[in-house]
Amino acid sequence: MAIPRTVFGEEHEMFRATVKDFIEREIAPHHDKWEKDGIVPRELWRKAGEAGLLLTGIPEEYGGAGANFLMSAILIEEMSKGLYSGPGFRLHSDIVAPYILHYGSEEQKRSLLPRMARGEIVTAIAMTEPGTGSDLQGIRTTAVRQGNELIVNGQKTYITNGQLADVIIVAAKTDPGEGAKGISLVIVEADRPGFARGRNLEKIGNKAQDTSELFFDNVRVPPSNVLGAEGKGFSHLMQELPQERLIVGLAAVAIMEAALEWTLAYTRDRKAFGRPIADFQNSRFKLAEVATEVQVARVFVDKCLELHIAGQLDVPTAAMQKWWLTEVEGRVLDICLQLHGGAGFMWEYPIARAFADARVHRIFAGTTEIMKEIVARSLMVGR
Repeated sequence: MAIPRTVFGEEHEMFRATVKDFIEREIAPHHDKWEKDGIVPRELWRKAGEAGLLLTGIPEEYGGAGANFLMSAILIEEMSKGLYSGPGFRLHSDIVAPYILHYGSEEQKRSLLPRMARGEIVTAIAMTEPGTGSDLQGIRTTAVRQGNELIVNGQKTYITNGQLADVIIVAAKTDPGEGAKGISLVIVEADRPGFARGRNLEKIGNKAQDTSELFFDNVRVPPSNVLGAEGKGFSHLMQELPQERLIVGLAAVAIMEAALEWTLAYTRDRKAFGRPIADFQNSRFKLAEVATEVQVARVFVDKCLELHIAGQLDVPTAAMQKWWLTEVEGRVLDICLQLHGGAGFMWEYPIARAFADARVHRIFAGTTEIMKEIVARSLMVGR
């Protein structure tokens, strides 16, 4: 029997019902097509805005719902368990929007956040470069001041929402000689001359999610497009990453729980040698292992969620949950796929899509290896 969850209240479950209804009506019937297309239609964003699903954690004065992160967690869980990876809502609402809320000027907040909440504009954040992944200090994109403008030059890759984004927060060096202290966050509107999108990248999973290369060739923006303090971009990124890593953990656990349900149903119905697969001792033991790991993972991520709501989720703990939960997710999905036999290798079965979609969880928002380094460094403090 599963340990009851205590983190959500009645109002949250009402919102969960709204999310499920939206998914059933607007996403589920079309997601297979979007996977073939490699992108979702822009109209979906407007519908999500009308349904109140975007920017739930942003204050009402800026067009959001004024709720805490629990509403975001519900959307993350419901989208993840259904493997609806196409709509990049969580990046838009729970990664980009907080950067603007926490570091933006009043003008930036009033200009961007209400339109984001309505789904009128789509946003992205561009950190990763072809030669620079987790090492953000090594980025080469620059935003050098020239007169009363910043000139942005460089290239970004693996950018979620890259094909649809109207506004991109770009991590760039405003002082190339200062290392991490020279990094700033710069808002670049997609209609500025010199900005170009590359191809929509083909991935092994998350196939409906547009992921792109972005190019900046002497893109001119005013200094007022700097988000937060100039030269403080690296610090701003570090302060926001715990929530991004929690988002990955929440998605990982939701997918694991769904995979366990699919596998229990399959092994009860599928027969081998005249008996259900679930009747074999090895199958039962494997299912027991998976159920236990999923339950432990659920308790851990819910505790981290509680800490985050209370403003107490620190960087090392966020790193711990991110690497551990995604590594467990990999083991769980591998076992579940194995228990499906040949069917597990077929794209029509959700376990195959989950196996492919989940692999990136151990990479983005910081690789497992970087997460372990963060935890290790925290253990050395004071020695």
